[in-house]
Amino acid sequence: MRGLFSLVVVLLVVLMAVTSEAGKNNEDKGKGKGGSDCSEWVWGPCVPNRRDCGAGSRQGTCQEETKKLKCRVPCNWKKDFGADCKYKFGRWEECDTVTGVKNRSGILKKAMYNAECLPTIQVSTPCSPKTKSKSKDKKGKGKEN
Repeated sequence: MRGLFSLVVVLLVVLMAVTSEAGKNNEDKGKGKGGSDCSEWVWGPCVPNRRDCGAGSRQGTCQEETKKLKCRVPCNWKKDFGADCKYKFGRWEECDTVTGVKNRSGILKKAMYNAECLPTIQVSTPCSPKTKSKSKDKKGKGKEN
């Protein structure tokens, strides 16, 4: 019985030593080739690979290190304030009949990747040429008897 107990204790000690070494190897992976100790990264804007929207990349620098990250510029983004500035917009104002545009303003919600964003912005869009009316006629499906 003592022999069996000793064998179990020896196996537990060996198992703990193996898992301890495996844990050290995982910690080293973050600091090796791909990892970095730098905490003050400065990121540039997302630059699309083709045209003015779609998949692209952004470059970051920290001390003497540089990294490139994949990013995506939405195709409906507002070029005035960039894709890295996120705003909370209010409702559209009434259409100005003189200028033919309607406006709305936005308050900065989030600046991603240290982007320089304006605290408030105003955007405009052309007024719709015709007003939308809801049709209350219901079309039946199938044959009527």
